[in-house]
Amino acid sequence: MDLFADDPMARPLTYPGRIPDTSGVLVDDAYVPLGPEEWDGTLAALLAGEGQRPLRERHRVVAVGSNAAPSQVRRKFLGHGVRPIVPMTIEDVPGIAPGVSAHVSRWGYVPAAPIDTPGETSRLFVLWLDEHQLAALDLTEPNYHRRPIALERPTYCYTGRHGCIADAQGRPRRLTAQRPLIQSLLDESPELRHLCGTTPDAFVDNVRDEGVREAVYRLFQRGRRVEAGDTGG
Repeated sequence: MDLFADDPMARPLTYPGRIPDTSGVLVDDAYVPLGPEEWDGTLAALLAGEGQRPLRERHRVVAVGSNAAPSQVRRKFLGHGVRPIVPMTIEDVPGIAPGVSAHVSRWGYVPAAPIDTPGETSRLFVLWLDEHQLAALDLTEPNYHRRPIALERPTYCYTGRHGCIADAQGRPRRLTAQRPLIQSLLDESPELRHLCGTTPDAFVDNVRDEGVREAVYRLFQRGRRVEAGDTGG
């Protein structure tokens, strides 16, 4: 799979993007898979050779949405003049899962936000960021708060500012592929169809207009909604 063939900012209906199958390290426009036996020696040598901060000096950030896609991380960092060299590990993260934020991005996708899932564990990517990368990622997340979460090692997660969309039973929706997610939202809401049309493609085209996007946001806020997961800290 070509992890850099597209990204959600360029193609919103691909959100959350192309996610690697294994842990590894993003190095500019490449993703290098690394096995557990390579995590110390090979990665340490790679970071040192590129003049980058070692793992022990980096901040851990859980990705519940497109921050797990190397193409999206690459675009975000390059947009802020930061070189994208990022170790990424797949880990079991207890107590949270990807939900659906009650807002629409300016690129047209309905993004993820963490929801509380007591007693459950999610397989998620953790990014290891240096100070400049962390500051740059913060700038790309105006709809989220970065907060610490309770894991064995200090770790952050971006929690949503707008709450999460709930299903008909009032339970937080789980993140699914973008096209069926948007279609289900349209099917359930005549008001949303009036604003955005009847298909995911029409939705994306319409919400690029700031006025339409704001109307959709108001609709989400007064509809079925739960508070986004408060993951502690």
